Amino acid sequence: MHFTYNWLKEFINVQIPAQELAKKLTMAGLEVTSLDKKDNDFVFEIEVTSNRPDCLSVVGIAREVAAITDSKLKLSQATGHRPQAKSLQPAACSLQQISIKIENKKDCPLYTAKIIRDIKVGPSPDWLRKRLELVGCRSVNNIVDITNYVQFTWGEPLHAFDLDKLAEGVIIVRRAKNGEKITTIDGEGKILNPDILVIADKQKPVAIAGVMGGKDTEVTERAKNILLEAAVFNPIIVRRTRQALGLMSESAYRFERGVDSEAVGSASLRAVELMQEYAKGRRVLAKSSGQAKTKKKSINLEVSTVNKILGINIAGAKIKKILGSLGFKTKTRGKNNFTVTVPSHRPDVNSEIDLIEEVARLFGFESIPKTLPLVRPQLSIVPTETLVSLIKNILVGLGLNEVITYSLIDKELLTHLGMQGCIDAIEILNPLSKEQEILRPKLIPSLTRCVAYNLNQKQDGVDIFEVAKTFTGALTSPKEELSLGIALCGTKSYLFEQGLVKDEASLLHLKGILEVLFERLGIKEHNLTRENTGGLAIFVNQEKIGLMLRLQKDTLDKLDIKNQEVFLLELSLDRLFSYAELKKKFTPLPKYPGVARDISFVLKEDISVKDILEAMKEKGQPLLDNIEIVDYYKGKQIPLGFRGLTISCLYRSKEKTLTEIEINPLHTLLCSILTEQFGAKIR
Repeated sequence: MHFTYNWLKEFINVQIPAQELAKKLTMAGLEVTSLDKKDNDFVFEIEVTSNRPDCLSVVGIAREVAAITDSKLKLSQATGHRPQAKSLQPAACSLQQISIKIENKKDCPLYTAKIIRDIKVGPSPDWLRKRLELVGCRSVNNIVDITNYVQFTWGEPLHAFDLDKLAEGVIIVRRAKNGEKITTIDGEGKILNPDILVIADKQKPVAIAGVMGGKDTEVTERAKNILLEAAVFNPIIVRRTRQALGLMSESAYRFERGVDSEAVGSASLRAVELMQEYAKGRRVLAKSSGQAKTKKKSINLEVSTVNKILGINIAGAKIKKILGSLGFKTKTRGKNNFTVTVPSHRPDVNSEIDLIEEVARLFGFESIPKTLPLVRPQLSIVPTETLVSLIKNILVGLGLNEVITYSLIDKELLTHLGMQGCIDAIEILNPLSKEQEILRPKLIPSLTRCVAYNLNQKQDGVDIFEVAKTFTGALTSPKEELSLGIALCGTKSYLFEQGLVKDEASLLHLKGILEVLFERLGIKEHNLTRENTGGLAIFVNQEKIGLMLRLQKDTLDKLDIKNQEVFLLELSLDRLFSYAELKKKFTPLPKYPGVARDISFVLKEDISVKDILEAMKEKGQPLLDNIEIVDYYKGKQIPLGFRGLTISCLYRSKEKTLTEIEINPLHTLLCSILTEQFGAKIR
């Protein structure tokens, strides 16, 4: 929206410099994006949000400035160049010379028409032409320029038709017929459809409602009589029409945001006055169809609520004054309560919080003191449902499929898995079948049965998981526990440019899934320990929370699983969740480069690599930034009972770039730990 400083002064006595006014408007929520000095005037450009159509006019901006500067608005000076003329009344004897028909009042709630005869179309006066040009509007002729001038001034789009080109003096506001055509004033032909609202005469469309007039009824130098349109159109229809036809105009920009229906009549009269003076119009006729008035909105406002929301104390009298300066009418209901009537030009205000926002921006956001909010410390607990949903999303993202199995299983399945003696299972007193003898104490039996079923259905690979309850203890005092079970089996094939690659399931796949899961849940202290049964116990912070295992061949034979290996994992989620930490902490990127050194060595198979890494981390501080296994090898060059490993050490300082002199002694120390403490042989 563009306007000029001198234009604004016609409606308010602005005493502050243009630069200061721009700052005040911006602080009040009307951002001034540019301020240029041209022709002894200042041109403002403001960013108007879609919910503030009232600010798409000089009068609307003047209303805001009056409230900001505590000044009085002078709306009586509508034209700014001559005294207010008497209101123009329609000539009763001539009303029959124009008829208006609105087919659907929802499309067009109000349509007014005024006829001015014996006009003289010509150039606009200098003041009008220059004013329009300053805000980026090209001067056409005095009639068109006056409609544009009133549009910028009052925010109500107007359109002038050449009355003599309207068939039978009839105006019909209707939907276009399918395939109807019109040539708009920009010379472009448009094909219409029933979704488009048009202004038509008895024969054809003469304008696209709210968007652009037609070429056939354009006001040119030969026009003698005009019909002046001022209306209210459905904003949604105008917006969809503009988008469908690829048109843009100042009128559409305003109509699709909503115009003030109560300003239609006054804006139209202002245009008539100017046309009488500058186009020598001789006689005026007027007619309208529809309802101009809208139902007033009333909102209850409590001073205590205002102060609570804003965190300050503003007196009720001050609040009343602020709202009154913006055109709101307030009626006192109690000592600190108001009933506020919303003016028609503020369709964006619908609730108490909207009024509080108006008070805040006019009081001045910069005037609200900075205070720390009251924070009541409380324990933050992530709901179980949230963590379960997160785990499922992680596992699905890793390529696993969720399954749902029965809570009842058979005793024989526990026997096959070697669990019958170590688990206190809850038996069903009257089982319906042999397969439903006990409540499952673990998820592993159910998942194993599911793997066997899928393999029998000729599935090459099975990657599944389940989150469900398990049950243990006596029937009178059972214990429920939320658990996670994972089962992997078979081979997956992947097609790359180099060819087909087959990936066979293994314990390493399970370990990788577990590490990703722990990383996403923020669990750092965890490790695996081999048990006598051949499985791997899973520990978090020294507490055992689960098991990872590979089914033995005799177990696979009992389950009728042939030529396949099955790998299983089960975790107690009830225990795991107590260690989860979902809050992420930002760690700055390192400022200085690191230096990587590798150590290749041969080590006995029974020595724990974890113990080696922990010992090297302890001795490598503070320069050892990271250490990890990057290669593992067993072959002809490695003696039986040994394995070849390569460890990569990354050295980095937080204060400077390291030199060889600083790195070599530490690297030699780490090598000596391998050879002296763990009996490794450097390769």
